[in-house]
Amino acid sequence: MNIQNNDNAHKTEQLTDAFRAFNEWSEHLSASYQGLEEQVAKLHGELAFARSERLKTLEEKEKLASRLERILAALPAGVIVLDAVGKILDCNALAITFLGEPLLGVSWSKVVERSFIPVFDNPHERQLISGKPVSITYSQLENDAGQIILLSDVSEMRSLQELLNQQKQLSAMGEMVASMAHQVRTPLATAILYSSQLGNAALDETKRQRFAQKILERLQYLERQVNDMLIFAKDGRLSMENFSLHALLECLNETLKDYVGQGRVDVQIINVAHDDVMLGNENALRGALMNVLNNAVDALGNMESGQGLITINVSQPDARNLKIVIKDNGPGLAKEHCQRIFEPFFTTKTNGTGLGLAVVDSVVKAHRGQVYVASALEAGATFTFILPCVMQTPELLPGGFSGKNLSQENHHETV
Repeated sequence: MNIQNNDNAHKTEQLTDAFRAFNEWSEHLSASYQGLEEQVAKLHGELAFARSERLKTLEEKEKLASRLERILAALPAGVIVLDAVGKILDCNALAITFLGEPLLGVSWSKVVERSFIPVFDNPHERQLISGKPVSITYSQLENDAGQIILLSDVSEMRSLQELLNQQKQLSAMGEMVASMAHQVRTPLATAILYSSQLGNAALDETKRQRFAQKILERLQYLERQVNDMLIFAKDGRLSMENFSLHALLECLNETLKDYVGQGRVDVQIINVAHDDVMLGNENALRGALMNVLNNAVDALGNMESGQGLITINVSQPDARNLKIVIKDNGPGLAKEHCQRIFEPFFTTKTNGTGLGLAVVDSVVKAHRGQVYVASALEAGATFTFILPCVMQTPELLPGGFSGKNLSQENHHETV
């Protein structure tokens, strides 16, 4: 009986211990659950705060994006964004107005081919097929992620520059009139003197012919001066028509024969251009080339010994451009003279006006071309003309435009 009572007491004690442990674990779980609830509530609050902050950030970004879109739309310039491989990712409305569609996803090089005409005197400027001049600025994105291209309409700037050039031209014209007075008066007085002797009955036929030749030379000199003045006064505003390259070279050859005469100067003309029909002002080009050739003949006439040689090489480096290289083996020019040789009224001649080569530069620019000079003392002189005057056959391009493939960068000829 005592044993049974002891067993019951032991079981009761074990049961009491179990209930006590259960209560302790229940209290512990309850405390943990309460702590977990507090942690969940805290995390929920932090999540709500983070969500609120993120919503605020997204709203700010949306406002910023909308603001940037309005700024891009209001910019007086075309904006184009390129990816790393040169395809257009984004652009504003003005860029579409300038370049036409499609743009998004199109390679920038193809857009350049279809929409631009190169401007030879400015590597940072292009001309749209509509005729509008635009300035192009490139900006590289970080980590070579692409480029941003800015197209700015420079029509107004061009107009202001032309107005300024006209004012300078008028000022130069006044200076030219003053400097030309004695240049015209002297040959005119000589021509009058010789012509007054032609009526002399005692004058024999030989002298009469010589006097007539002298009069003709002076009148031709006056004609060149007047033509130079007229072209210089036009400031590049020349009418353009179709003409034959072969006929132009033949005329140069015949004129040079008369000018060189039986002197010690040989003239060689080599034409390897495969096109003959050009677009430009033939008279102005012929006058510009003759100015260079006359200077070469004069320089060779001052040589003390040796045979003078003038070579005219005509070629066609591409489908658009005509290249004319005039080279002589004369005494050449100093480096400082080469740098100023196309300036109006700059001359190395004692009786020169300094207008001939300024006219050459003006005529070349009127044809949207370039002219270079390379020379050194005792090494002759070389004048290189690059003239985009070759008549082209229209070729249909994407977008309905016509023209030849254009390079993204200008090609500068060197001499």
